[in-house]
Amino acid sequence: MTATLLFVWAAVAMPAPAQTFTVLYSFTGSSDGGYPYGGLVQDSLGNLYGATYNGGSAGYGVVFAVDSTGAETVLYNFQGGTTDGCHSYAGVVMDAGGNLYGTTSECGASNHGIVFKVDTTGTETVLHNFAGGTTDGCLPYGGLTLDGAGNLYGTTSACGTSDYGVIFKLDSDGNETILYNFAGRNADGCHPFYSSPVADAQGSLYGVADGCGSSGHGVVYKLDSTGVETVLHSFAGGSDGCDPFGAVALDSSGNVFGTTMNCGSAEGFGTVWEATQDKKETVLHSFAGGTSDGSYAQAGLIMDASGNLYGNTLEGGDANLGTVFEATQSGAVTLLHSFSYTDDGANPTGTLLQDASGNLYGTSLEGGSGGYGTVWVLSPQRKRLRTSPAAAKDASSVHSPARRQKLPQRKTG
Repeated sequence: MTATLLFVWAAVAMPAPAQTFTVLYSFTGSSDGGYPYGGLVQDSLGNLYGATYNGGSAGYGVVFAVDSTGAETVLYNFQGGTTDGCHSYAGVVMDAGGNLYGTTSECGASNHGIVFKVDTTGTETVLHNFAGGTTDGCLPYGGLTLDGAGNLYGTTSACGTSDYGVIFKLDSDGNETILYNFAGRNADGCHPFYSSPVADAQGSLYGVADGCGSSGHGVVYKLDSTGVETVLHSFAGGSDGCDPFGAVALDSSGNVFGTTMNCGSAEGFGTVWEATQDKKETVLHSFAGGTSDGSYAQAGLIMDASGNLYGNTLEGGDANLGTVFEATQSGAVTLLHSFSYTDDGANPTGTLLQDASGNLYGTSLEGGSGGYGTVWVLSPQRKRLRTSPAAAKDASSVHSPARRQKLPQRKTG
């Protein structure tokens, strides 16, 4: 556990309440897994579940559980080849019976990735092998959404009728339906590379695709229950942001909130944005990097009951190894934690999880005592208010504004 003295920065530095950041588990990259790209899910007992990109008995990653004491259990080791998946970039979702569901980006019958289920005994079932080509998707880098009837929804980054990726549904028996084929070019998005769809109460799905659109910088989309897609916003680059990744958050009015990985008005380090049902987009915050702001938000956002937004950034903060932040809908940003590598992890990429007490849970992709990432919990108290925009801009000048992407080179079908 790392205890830190905390300060709030506004016009002058002021003391703030102490806050606790606790590393629950550090991955070693061996039999326990390594590099957890995705986020976590929690059961009623407080146990956390996720997946790693590599490690495990075959080196292809694991599905794991971490209990409240920090003890890790490997629930399943991916075997790769044609009969199993390998290399998960996403977290898992859980049904009412405690079964876990997720995706791997590679391996399977056609080497285009799979959808899997791991039950409470640790038995894995491959629910779907992506076939690629024009009739199916391929290379699912994002996670899944589960509805009350047991249907799973997700995206693939490529293949489909135009090779720009698809939105798919799997029913409880594993039967797949392609709900939408991205058309790309100016009229539509393409390559939802690292994003998970989010459903509203009416059954519409919302998400982002990080390419194409009217300016080639990605889109925010809505897919209604009849399969009709609406582009709510096409990112213009520059001050508007570009390359949206991760999950979006929805409020009760249907407004959509998310992040972009790059561009923005500060140093090109990405944005926090809001898009409305009538296709109006507002940039709430442009990341400035440096020691007092984050940079390169890859995981998207979650929202609490009061409408506050939470996310993380791949870089920025005290050691330029990533941050956890809170943003209000008016654009005020608070840094909750800056990562330092060995003590707490580095470069977080997974979507955050918040429990009923306001505790935030997440993963770091790298760092920790084992060097292969961490599982952590952060108390709900604030750590540091971002400095003035001018000060943040000055601090960020030591970092390159080049477009950043932690993910591997995208493959195509």
